[in-house]
Amino acid sequence: MQVAPPGRRHTVSVVAFDGMAPFELGSVVEVFGLPRPDLDVPWYDLRVCSLERGPMRAVGGFTLTAEHDLRAFASADTVMVVAVPDVRGEPPAEVVAALREAHARGARIASICSGAFALAAAGLLDGRAATTHWQHADLLRRRYPRVRVTPDVLYVDGDDVLTGAGSAAGLDMCLHLVRKDHGARIANAVARRLVVPPHREGGQAQFVEAAVGTGTGGDDAIARSMAWALAHLTEPISVARLAREACLAPRTFIRHFKRQTGTSPLRWVVAQRIMASLPLLEDGTMPVEEIGAAVGFENPGTFRHHFGRAMRTSPSAYRRTFRSTAS
Repeated sequence: MQVAPPGRRHTVSVVAFDGMAPFELGSVVEVFGLPRPDLDVPWYDLRVCSLERGPMRAVGGFTLTAEHDLRAFASADTVMVVAVPDVRGEPPAEVVAALREAHARGARIASICSGAFALAAAGLLDGRAATTHWQHADLLRRRYPRVRVTPDVLYVDGDDVLTGAGSAAGLDMCLHLVRKDHGARIANAVARRLVVPPHREGGQAQFVEAAVGTGTGGDDAIARSMAWALAHLTEPISVARLAREACLAPRTFIRHFKRQTGTSPLRWVVAQRIMASLPLLEDGTMPVEEIGAAVGFENPGTFRHHFGRAMRTSPSAYRRTFRSTAS
């Protein structure tokens, strides 16, 4: 994967189409396009690109004009597609060609929502796991049978090619990219500015039934148990203990937790412990063997196992990669 050379900001390009909805494009602009003078890292150089010059209509009754063309789109370090004009039609041939050119050059390629159809048309998802908005998942599978469509996750990180689900999941994937490039501390600072959770793991479910409170008080109870867990990550945490904090029977607690978060209580706890370990690994002063215990894992082997499943690398390799990226 291509990395910007020292002294040059990492360029991110995103393509806009006539008639597109602005949400996913706005997510990319919010994360990569706004200046971050409060952060001690060089921020990205965002380029909004289009196939044709002139104003483009956006859903909602306004127009926008992109400053860059497809040459700038194909030449960026990270190349993103957040939508296609028609999920049932063929993506513009020029965009498909630009994606192939960028990938062959070593750029990082990413899609959000229906942008996965453009990556699939370019052949970049053949034989890979990929995701898109859950409403389009069946169509993506039918149109591109060589793609291993994973419909129930927020994003899939294939290192050089990433795919994200639709709408708010685009923010999750953009923050994931920031975390890969600059570490957890910087990604968390961006999340705070956006007033969103700093991390939702890619494997978390896209669609969560009854995410808004139903008036039963169950959601407040789940939030209370989460707050307790975050304050006691270094201690043994069981479903029974969490249920007790929520004043619910364990089976009822598990049902409410799954409905509200899209995951199980213990999987959520593991994810929080992994996230808590990232700043410690990035800081580099604590031995890797001690970090697992510092965030609540019972032994180094358990820490390495869960870290590997979540991050697709080892704690030591993550530390080396982060130091290399930071330097």
